[in-house]
Amino acid sequence: MRRAERGWRAARRGRWAETLCVLALVLKGWRIVGRGVKGRRGSGVGEVDIIARRGRVLAFIEVKARPGLDQAAAALSAGQQRRLVRAAERFLALHADFAGHDPRFDAMLVAPWRWPVHIPDAWSQV
Repeated sequence: MRRAERGWRAARRGRWAETLCVLALVLKGWRIVGRGVKGRRGSGVGEVDIIARRGRVLAFIEVKARPGLDQAAAALSAGQQRRLVRAAERFLALHADFAGHDPRFDAMLVAPWRWPVHIPDAWSQV
């Protein structure tokens, strides 16, 4: 399989995992504020997979899809946390209507034939 095809398949799996996570969040009472929210290219901000709100909590969620939940959890890195925090700061700066909300950084882990696992405040547990 060529490199471009592998990248395309990985992106498609990632979008599918994000869609599954959105469904799981909505069923748990979350309102989806944004998906695939990106910073400016070259800014080091990165992308937030899902932004969801429930009550006063505004969750910036990183989705990891891997063959197993252990592998998905191992894919959460400190570098991703930094990019997620920068992206959240940028989002909040551009959307003043969310200024009164409590930001939180969550992760959702996806593995084949499993319902997504939501880890609130994920980086305090890594």
